[in-house]
Amino acid sequence: MLRIALCDDETNARDALRFQLEKILLDGNEEIVYEFNSGKGAVSWLAKHPGEIDLLFLDVEMDEMNGMEAAMEIRAFNQDLMIVFVTGYPDYVFDGYKVCALDYIIKPAGIERLRELVERVRSASAEKSETFFTFQNVDGTFKVNLRDILYCYSEKRLVHLVTAQREYQFYDKLDDVEKSLGDSFVRIHQRYLVNSHAVEHVASSSVTLAGCDLPISRALKESAAKKLAHAMLGGDF
Repeated sequence: MLRIALCDDETNARDALRFQLEKILLDGNEEIVYEFNSGKGAVSWLAKHPGEIDLLFLDVEMDEMNGMEAAMEIRAFNQDLMIVFVTGYPDYVFDGYKVCALDYIIKPAGIERLRELVERVRSASAEKSETFFTFQNVDGTFKVNLRDILYCYSEKRLVHLVTAQREYQFYDKLDDVEKSLGDSFVRIHQRYLVNSHAVEHVASSSVTLAGCDLPISRALKESAAKKLAHAMLGGDF
């Protein structure tokens, strides 16, 4: 699934770009899900909805907050979003390297140029797909980088996923989440699953990560301690 957003303060420019993109996007798997008419609006929304957008087409020449300023603010909290600058002036192109932009397009965007760019995005998304965990809740669909997940815990039918920035809640079984997250995540308790790379200290009955002490159950103590020790020493499971 490729979720795309457009940001341009000119309605006609957004309409023209959307029209061209809709010719080449794959039905049912790729769609334009959000449009923003200002850089500030895009930054504010993206900060509150991490992981909901994969690709952002960002106009450079906007009033109040231009595209480069918006991209710099976005990079402060999101390193994974693919950004493509849209500009009428190629002079801005080299500034894109400062914010790790994927590419740029010159207005008006030609269909072949967009087709080539979207193919690159598809390839990049496929390469990164295994490093993300995707889930849904009442607020939408989220895609969180595995390295950003500190730990997960269950509470009745809810799974809580904790990162340094925020905590998410969604309905699932912790057993199924454990299978999806892979071997770098270690079950230390019936209710707790931790990112072994985030663990700072292992004690006899708890582990410490991000300033939190989480309990290790007696049943899982031996296997969890062994896996965490290997991870902390840079070994393989």
